Amino acid sequence: MGSIDAPTTTENGTTQSHAAATADGDQKRLASANGAPAEMTLESEATKKRRSSVLPLEVGTRVMCRWRDGKYHPVKVIERRKMHFGGPDDYEYYVHYTEFNRRLDEWVKLEQLDLDSVETVVDEKVEDKVTSLKMTRHQKRKIDETHVEVGHEELDAASLREHEEFTKVKNIATIELGRYEIETWYFSPFPPEYNESLKLYFCEFCLNFMKRKEQLQRHMRKCDLKHPPGDEIYRSGTLSMFEVDGKKNKVYGQNLCYLAKLFLDHKTLYYDVDLFLFYVLCECDDRGCHMVGYFSKEKHSEESYNLACILTLPPYQRKGYGKFLIAFSYELSKKEGKVGTPERPLSDLGLLSYRGYWTRVLLDILKKHKGNISIKELSDMTAIKAEDILTTLQSLELIQYRKGQHVICADPKVLDRHLKAAGRGGLEVDVSKLIWTPYKEQS
Repeated sequence: MGSIDAPTTTENGTTQSHAAATADGDQKRLASANGAPAEMTLESEATKKRRSSVLPLEVGTRVMCRWRDGKYHPVKVIERRKMHFGGPDDYEYYVHYTEFNRRLDEWVKLEQLDLDSVETVVDEKVEDKVTSLKMTRHQKRKIDETHVEVGHEELDAASLREHEEFTKVKNIATIELGRYEIETWYFSPFPPEYNESLKLYFCEFCLNFMKRKEQLQRHMRKCDLKHPPGDEIYRSGTLSMFEVDGKKNKVYGQNLCYLAKLFLDHKTLYYDVDLFLFYVLCECDDRGCHMVGYFSKEKHSEESYNLACILTLPPYQRKGYGKFLIAFSYELSKKEGKVGTPERPLSDLGLLSYRGYWTRVLLDILKKHKGNISIKELSDMTAIKAEDILTTLQSLELIQYRKGQHVICADPKVLDRHLKAAGRGGLEVDVSKLIWTPYKEQS
């Protein structure tokens, strides 16, 4: 999928800003030599002076940076590091594009930065931390519909600040998983010995990870797995779902969490995977079963959570797999004879993903149902928690409170309009292909 670094060269291979600056400097020197006005020489000296006064850029500096689209965008310097080959003031800068999601943060070279746009660095440490907390909790992040996050509202301010500081710089730039090379989005706390590895190589079946391609090749000759280490509970066409017990497959569960954290910003990384079941969705061919995404759920949840974390890997996004995973979690709840709900709190777009699922399921029933139907009956039919049904119908203005009770108002034209706005439902779960019994602790 290409390097994570933004392109810094033009089509003829010359670094654009550097070439322009060099040409500009040559013209000024030539003009000065030919007796041109002294203002140009003074301007050139002023530019040099300004450049020397702002370099190296301090952490917290705001400046314009040339991104991979060739345009300049506002960034904030998050971190800096000295170049391996260069002078004492030669640095690379880790920047956050303030218009975009944190997953696009990256290391950039000096020539990508427009030094004329540097804003004076104010002592904004306190302000930054307050803003950081607000952004963490409330900012609507531009993330894919399949990316549902667990937030950090359970953390106090000090712990949250520590999390932000600890995860501010992406440690792994790319991974290789099966036939895909994938750019990562976020920091993941891999063991210390992997800190200097910009790229990791994953076995797509057992999820062991290595620093070098040769290590992966040796591993693949010995690894006899061709699918996740668990029970296949669903197969329809080329799609399979495997249930992996975190207690029986601890290393796999932990590796899956490391992998998932690379694509989930505020996911809590569970080292104690014994308490979780992982449902891994795969596309199958003659080479084996290749992971598409997964969701996890607690074995025992007092809050009726039927899903703890959900992720579709980037190469498989926009194909309906996220919706499929949500639907699958509710089919398991139906088999358990329980109502379910995703673990709270959800991110803004996580809530939108679920609200879309709830909307499609509920409106399909209301459209086909003749006569009155209660929220309790809808909950029994769908395994969706009554509170989620109520908030969904209220957001669609399909429910009114009359004479002490909630009444559903299901005008067919209004239902059609809402269904159209909700979009496609994604891949269907063929319940006849689901062979599964609810988890029971073995004595």
